Amino acid sequence: MIGRTEERKAAVGLLGDTPTRDYSRKLHLFNAFAEPELRRAIVGLGLRPGMRVLDAGCGTGEALHWLWDAVKPDGRVLGVELATAHVREARRGLAKPIEVIQGDLLDAALPAESFDLIWCVNTLHHLRDPLLGLKRLASLLRAGGRMVVGQSSLVPDMYFAWDSRLEQAANDAVRSYYRERYSLDEREFTAVRSLLGRMRRAPLHNASVRTVMIERVTPLRPADEAYLLEAIFEKTWGDRLRPWLSADDRATLSRLCDPQHPQFALRRDDFHFLQTLTLAVGEI
Repeated sequence: MIGRTEERKAAVGLLGDTPTRDYSRKLHLFNAFAEPELRRAIVGLGLRPGMRVLDAGCGTGEALHWLWDAVKPDGRVLGVELATAHVREARRGLAKPIEVIQGDLLDAALPAESFDLIWCVNTLHHLRDPLLGLKRLASLLRAGGRMVVGQSSLVPDMYFAWDSRLEQAANDAVRSYYRERYSLDEREFTAVRSLLGRMRRAPLHNASVRTVMIERVTPLRPADEAYLLEAIFEKTWGDRLRPWLSADDRATLSRLCDPQHPQFALRRDDFHFLQTLTLAVGEI
């Protein structure tokens, strides 16, 4: 997912991505959770029937169908994805004008100047050289074409209305986990704040940026509860945070994450979750 020479040495992306890695369940959960905000963002792009659209890093493919809705009946939507398991999921039940190919964004055999829009969400921060990735993608745009680069917050902000100290401790522990697991430093946590500058250096013109707040409170939709319980409580918190929390904080957090406990966070009337989604748009 980086320059070819360096890629052969590293063999994996910045966050451990390889063709054999599979986190399709988490991608399905996130896309169902954030579907209202993502679909509104696509509608706001003003796409027209007949346009050719690339979803760069399409994951499990939910956005392919939302993009197709905007360019049908005679448009075309193409997805590119690195992981074999994700490609398999994205290809399930595809409409004929939607195609998914497996490949590295920098090496995929895609014709230059062939797309009216490139949609690239939660992908750029996986690249070891995000600017190189943007330049590669920009070369695929037709004259006047646009690129949309989106990034949800790497570490979501879980607001504990009942305990601000524990809130800070849990969020700090998540950052510590990411730093150690992926050998990151604080500069790698700037993915959201770096979007606009990278777009301008690509260079893409008339670059703009806006941030959408994904905000959830009780009562939750089933898709919201499934994402928060499995992707956040079980997979992001859980035992991963054990080395960075005190025994008392671990015990309290475990109660908040346990659907069988009276203190389960998703049943509280003061539950409040915020996760930002930043979208940068530029033209070739």
